[in-house]
Amino acid sequence: MALALLVLAGLWAGLQNALAGGGSFVTLPALILTGMSPLAANITSTVALFPGQMTSGWAGRRLVSGTPTLSVRALIGLSLVGGAVGAWLLLHTPSSVFARLVPWLVLFATSVFAWGSFLRKPAAEGRHLGAAPTAVMQFLIAIYGGYFGGGIGFLMLAALTIAGMPTRNAGATKNVLAGIMNASAVALFITSPEVHWLQAVVLGVSALLGGLAGAWALHHVNEKALRLAIVGLGIALTVGLFLRPI
Repeated sequence: MALALLVLAGLWAGLQNALAGGGSFVTLPALILTGMSPLAANITSTVALFPGQMTSGWAGRRLVSGTPTLSVRALIGLSLVGGAVGAWLLLHTPSSVFARLVPWLVLFATSVFAWGSFLRKPAAEGRHLGAAPTAVMQFLIAIYGGYFGGGIGFLMLAALTIAGMPTRNAGATKNVLAGIMNASAVALFITSPEVHWLQAVVLGVSALLGGLAGAWALHHVNEKALRLAIVGLGIALTVGLFLRPI
């Protein structure tokens, strides 16, 4: 029964990531429902969704670019180091502490997703951040990505467009950078006893299949309705986590 739930969650998460992002809003509660602690669920979810992220990044690699003031190599380096720092912090966070942090992290991620979906305005043309502020933003986003990850797509999309990158290129670049920062996180997580490998494999394979379905659904699903559903799920998850006994 638990594995069947994870198959459905993986399919949904892969489909959701392909269409609008926010797949961890599905995998995190599904893993918690199987009996995992929030810490183990977060680590297992990151490992499970990583192959799909790399596939998405590879598919859009031709559009990947740097900002007017920062090269793509610099962005990749910042993402790699920041992701490792965030993952190290997560591995050294006691499970009980992380359980208390998770509701706030999900609330933040849901707020970022809602802002990016419905409130964020395009950056003014001709105006962009310099190299130092862009580097600091990307490094902090990467640390957050390695530690939790919810909402990093919209955080990066906002940061890269504010830094002067065209929206289309920013969308492809943030997919690659998300994969890079999670690559450094996964490299640390694979030795952790918190990874539940059977569940991670089931979720990962299902998410890849869901992503393929998402490529077809991209032309048939109302994206605004999907984003509303994701925000609703995030709100429900936030409330459930705050009410859940620690």
